[in-house]
Order: sequence, then structure tokens, then C-alpha cells
Amino acid sequence: MEHEPDAPILAQIAARLRAYPPVPVQPEPGQREAAVLLALTRAREPEVVFIKRAEHLNSHRGQVAFPGGMWEASDASLLDTALRESEEEVALPRHQVEVIARLPRRATRTGTPVTPYLGVVPGDVPLRHDPSELDAVFRVPLGYLLQQRHLVSGEFELLDGCYEMPCYHYGDYRIWGFTLNVLIHFLNTALDARLGFAYLHDRLPAHLRAHLIELEEEDLP
Repeated sequence: MEHEPDAPILAQIAARLRAYPPVPVQPEPGQREAAVLLALTRAREPEVVFIKRAEHLNSHRGQVAFPGGMWEASDASLLDTALRESEEEVALPRHQVEVIARLPRRATRTGTPVTPYLGVVPGDVPLRHDPSELDAVFRVPLGYLLQQRHLVSGEFELLDGCYEMPCYHYGDYRIWGFTLNVLIHFLNTALDARLGFAYLHDRLPAHLRAHLIELEEEDLP
């Protein structure tokens, strides 16, 4: 594989997150937990790897996410879960992932704790999706995600109704919900992106508005 020189932005991310090493943590006893991999390509113009879940699935069908899934008893840690699932879902060999940080654990809307790991992968690594679980694997330029004008909104159905929610539109894909939360926090923390949701605050119920304000202001622990 051709090795592209590291982009300065990757060096900035690694330096900013040096205090948050990729510790291979264990799930809480008796707790169903998951882990995902936020993968950045090592290239002059880094990209973020996303998946689109298959439309035929019973849960979260058609949603955009990071590669990852539920912890299994055979996994050595939640880091192992993220790497195993990434290999199964998009054929990303674990030995080609340079894991550089463990991001804060977050809960999905259904209450499942998810631990995101941040890793860098070769820019030309071939990825292919598992059609039994996914409709696509795709990449979005990091530069695109850093621009506030690309953070728009759309109508989404939640457990208690349909709401206008923040999202990125990229081609036919919409990045929103839990995945957007992890992504925005990473961009704001590691790259001082200062991405915000003020354009939506007056269109949201109080509990969603409070969540977005918290997301804008929080720091890594």
C-alpha cells in the first residue's frame, strides 16, 4: 500500500488526546454494552469511516453509524469488541488500526452504554460491507464535517414523536443521533471546531434542547 504523509490535523488530534489513552476497558458486570470505532484515514485529506445499517434489520435499520457492536463473552475487552466488529462488518483488519484514544462512554436512546475508540487506518485500506448487516460503508472528508454550514437538520422519528434534529447530509446519507453526538464531541474537543446547534434551539422540546447545550459545552473527563 502507498503510504501518504500524515496530515497536520492528525498530529493535532493525537497531541490533544494524548491524555486519554485507548485503555481496553471491560463492561460493567451484568450490563449489556457496546463499542464502536471512529476510524480516520491516514491521508493528506483525512476521512471518517461510516456504515449504513441494512434496511432489513429489525432495529436501527437504515441508520448511519460507526463500525462496532455489542460486547461478546469471547471479547477480551470493549476495545476488542470495536476491532472485532469492524473486521466483521467492513473487513478492516485489526492490525491496520492504530488506536489512539478512548472517547467518553455514552448511552444510546435505548440506554445501551457504548464506548467509542478513535483509530487511524491507512488511507487506501480496502473496505467492503457485510450485506447481511449493512447496506454500505462510506467515508466523509473530515474537512466537510468541520464546517458549521454542513450541520443542518431533518425530521426524525424518536420514541416519543417526530422531531427536527441536527444532522449532516452527505450524498444520500444522514448522520444524526448517537453517532452525531460522538462525532460532534470529538470534533469540538480534539479540533476546537466550535460546532453548535443554536439554529435549532427554538424548534426543540426542552429535554432535547438541554441535551444539545450539554453536548456543546462538555469536555472530555
